[in-house]
Amino acid sequence: MADVEASKSLSGLLNGIAQKVYYKNTEITEELLKNELYPELSREQFEALHEKMKGALKSIATADMDHAQLEAFLTAQTRKQGSGGVSAEQAAALSRFWKSQRVRVRESLLAQSRWEPGLRGLSWRVDLQAAASRGDTAHGGPVALVELELGRAGQDSEFVCLEFDEAKVNQMLKKMADIQESIDRIAHRT
Repeated sequence: MADVEASKSLSGLLNGIAQKVYYKNTEITEELLKNELYPELSREQFEALHEKMKGALKSIATADMDHAQLEAFLTAQTRKQGSGGVSAEQAAALSRFWKSQRVRVRESLLAQSRWEPGLRGLSWRVDLQAAASRGDTAHGGPVALVELELGRAGQDSEFVCLEFDEAKVNQMLKKMADIQESIDRIAHRT
């Protein structure tokens, strides 16, 4: 029965670390985790366990380990001598946690790594009225209107409207073709 309790406490610790580090839940603190999961441990013992599990999770998450990589990593960690390694029970808990939380942790890390606003949507249309309403009768051709929806996670979108005449559309298509050629050259080299 003690093994089941120890396993539950360790799973709770891993989930608490993930809540704090990866999901940015500010209600989770080290003090809360210690008091709820490991009240019998001294402050130093808990901090050592917490740092060990946090470090192992960071290594696993940073590498986005698949099943084979995870097993190799955990095997190496269990073979370490002294306080640097993990026990078989800790390795099993880490494995269970990663199998259930890998996708969510990866999504969180990706969201945290974006510095600039991302493209949420794009819409476009070709309009004859827009050119005429500007008084641009010299060119008199159709105008492409492009609306970009930009935003950061947790924030409202911003909209940017771009207007292109036929020459600008052709320039943009040429640039896009150049980009595609560059990508193809790089992709075929590797």
